[in-house]
Amino acid sequence: MIEKFKTLLVVKSSLISLYLALTIPLPFISISNLKIFSLVLILLGLFLIFSITNDHVETCNSKISYKTNPISKVLGRKNWEIHWKDIKEIISLPTSQGSKVYYFKTNNDNNFLIPQRIEDFEKFLSIVSENTGISIKQITYISPLWTYKLLTLLSVLMIFGELFSFLS
Repeated sequence: MIEKFKTLLVVKSSLISLYLALTIPLPFISISNLKIFSLVLILLGLFLIFSITNDHVETCNSKISYKTNPISKVLGRKNWEIHWKDIKEIISLPTSQGSKVYYFKTNNDNNFLIPQRIEDFEKFLSIVSENTGISIKQITYISPLWTYKLLTLLSVLMIFGELFSFLS
């Protein structure tokens, strides 16, 4: 049975709302000859944000796969696939912000980043544990979910402030 794990909605909404908060002022402050051009670029950027947040993970009885879309591939993200039997261990590395990222280490000593911003993360981890026999108790989201919610709230407040400022 194939299980699909998409990017968390709260992560998508934080990225999209932050992008909008940073770009909405551009048409208002552009010179009149560039207003339409800036709107087109904003829409293009919005399309790119939607695209790169649609990568997902698939699991089945024999393997785990990370699937990207063509735009993510152009931007440097690659699909990968590992058979469960090829995963030797899970290693962790600290980030500069004080959290940890985790990698699948394979029998060939290749490392594949474990996605930590996906829906149903606990279910994903239990599938990993069942299929590899490796303890997953130490693995958590890369950052607390409240940080994404706070970023979304602040971004939405910025958007309302910008719109109010430019429309009045």
